[in-house]
Formats: sequence, C-alpha cells, structure tokens
Amino acid sequence: MNNITKSLGVGRSEEETNMSLDIASHPGRTGTDELGPSRYSLRVGEIDVLVVSDGVLTALPAATLAVNAGPAVLAAWLDDMVLPPAFDWPVNVVVVRSGGRSVLIDAGLGVEYKDFRRAGRLLMRLEAAGIDPASLTDVVLTHLHMDHIGGLLGDGVKGRLRPDLRVHVSAAEAEFWAAGADLSRTSMPPGIPDALRSIATRFLDEYRSLLRPFETEYEVAPGVVAYRTGGHTPGHSVVRLESGGDRLMFGGDAVFLPGFECPGWHNGFDTEPEETVRVRVGLLRELAATRQPFAATHLHSAVGRVAVARDVFRWVPAIWAP
Repeated sequence: MNNITKSLGVGRSEEETNMSLDIASHPGRTGTDELGPSRYSLRVGEIDVLVVSDGVLTALPAATLAVNAGPAVLAAWLDDMVLPPAFDWPVNVVVVRSGGRSVLIDAGLGVEYKDFRRAGRLLMRLEAAGIDPASLTDVVLTHLHMDHIGGLLGDGVKGRLRPDLRVHVSAAEAEFWAAGADLSRTSMPPGIPDALRSIATRFLDEYRSLLRPFETEYEVAPGVVAYRTGGHTPGHSVVRLESGGDRLMFGGDAVFLPGFECPGWHNGFDTEPEETVRVRVGLLRELAATRQPFAATHLHSAVGRVAVARDVFRWVPAIWAP
C-alpha cells in the first residue's frame, strides 16, 4: 500500500449550526489533533443532517483528477486556484436522521491502512458528536471504493453495529465487484486496482447478510432516497434528501474539486470516464437550477451550492455560522 499515497494531514474543521442531533463536543474523548469540531450540521425540512470528516488524504497528485487534460492546462488551473501540484483530499461522510431512522452515508477509509495515518477517523468523530454506532439503523454506500467502505471493516467495528443493520448499495455496484471489477479504463497507480478489488471482496464477504441491494432508487428513510447514477463506478449512487420543500444532495464521487470549472476532466479512478462526465454535468445542472445544498466526499467545504456561468459551473461554499 506504500504506493497509494505519501502522507495524510488533519481534516479541515467545519463549524456547527443548530440541529436536533446530539452534536455536543465531549472534551477528552477526541484525539489531541482535534482543534475544533470536524463536522457541519444543518436541517433539511424535518431531516437532520450531519456532515462528518473522516480525515484527509494528504498531498495526492492533482494530475489524478485530470488524466485527459494536458500538463499546461492543468498547471494553469492550479495556478488560477492557487493550488500546488499535490494537495489534500478530504473524506466526508454524512449521518442523517429521518422518521426514526439513523442513516450513515458512506463509511470513510477505516483505520487498517497504515499509509493513511490521518484518515479513518469515523468512529472517533461519531463518538465526539454523541452518535453511538449501535444507533445506526441503515448504511448507504455510494460505491465500494476503499475510502467509502473501509470504516466498516476495522477490527471489532461490525460487532458495534446493530445485528439488523440494513446496508444499501446498488445491485450493479455489488455485482461489478463480485465479478472481479474491470478497471481497464482507469488510470490508477500500480497496486491500487488490486487493493480496491481485495477490499471490496472482503467487504462483500463480511456484510453479505446485511446487504439490501436496490436497482435504480430506494427510499431508505422518509425523504432519504438513494439513486443510482453510474459513471464513476457502474453502480455509483447519490443520495437525495427532501423534506418540507427543502432539498440536499450527497454526491459521493460524482464531483471532485475541478469538476465545476472543468466538468469534462476525467478522474483516474473513473471506471467509465465519458459516462462519468455525462452524469456529472447532469447533476451540476440540476443543482444549479434548484440551488439546493450539495455535499460530496472529496470537496473541501462540507456543504455548498452550485452556480452556473455560461458553459462552466462554480462552487459556492456555505457560510460558516459560529
């Protein structure tokens, strides 16, 4: 796993707003690097939403986000964004409460991967937010890459979860990895495809009895709908929340940081690059038209909105509310 990344950094903290989830800080229960709350909370109608940082993957090469862009074009974008050639990727997950159900959307990286020393903090940060893993009734997985499922694979994690936990993933995603996962169109560093296959296979074996595969969409809790988009992986899904006229979308890996100004760029982890672009542009158009809040796994601001200017999009981070 040494060829996956060089090092990791501390997750960027987001301030809290009021919500009914128990998100009080508990001094002494978090690590010494916890300088502030690593979560962002809001309400979507009657639905409570908490975006939680699982940490960050540090100094990953920007070229991974733009494998079909020329070096000069990528360099110009990095200069315009005041970014170095390698920068941190946050790992965000979401906890939702609706209709008596508590839903975890994605599970982060987990703690077993020693090259990722500053990610895999899900359980610690759930505890800091006052959330007992045993209170979760459902898990929705946008896809089965290791930084979305690894948090469920740590030693003793499954034993802390409810025996009747429902784990929702699109049937196409489960079938893709069970069949060996054709990653021939990806552009990953050596070793990563085998690692992804190994971890996905382990996850499917360990959680098979809890899986609740869905075809196109499934309402996990009132107003909480998992919807298969495909693209990044064949069964990649987003989660749409809607209540009381309010909406929010969690986009998983459908959109990375360059995806707003450069929606046609391919990510090296995309299994279907052209389809990923089609999905991304469609979602961004929807988000710009509805102006609903948006969150995604690897965006640096926990929540924001999408604006459109001519033929490109713009990311508008939410204003902190201390």
